[in-house]
Amino acid sequence: QVQLVESGGGLVQAGGSLRLSCAASGRSFSRYHMGWFRQAPGKEREFVALISWSGGTTTYVDSVKGRFTISRDNAKNTVYLQMNSLKPEDTAVYYCAAAMNWDRSPLRYDYWGQGTQVTVSS
Repeated sequence: QVQLVESGGGLVQAGGSLRLSCAASGRSFSRYHMGWFRQAPGKEREFVALISWSGGTTTYVDSVKGRFTISRDNAKNTVYLQMNSLKPEDTAVYYCAAAMNWDRSPLRYDYWGQGTQVTVSS
């Protein structure tokens, strides 16, 4: 079992940066691929970024490539999302999630955090 807690959200102006953290409890954290998703009001939950259990492989949705970076520290049971050059359209609740399988679909994820709000003003 894995419990996830996100932090680091907030209000930032367009062009600014934020770093989200997701702290995991449980000894099996390093067995899971970790993803970041986001959900804006009235929209479906959207894949943002994914990192393999080892940290050696990452993938991103096209809209954040070159601006966002996902990373993890298995010794600290934490995954990060560094977000640079933020845009108003990045405004959403951001969630981290854990999955045994390499997949972008939120349906494939076993554990979810409670989410953290990111608001980008223009």
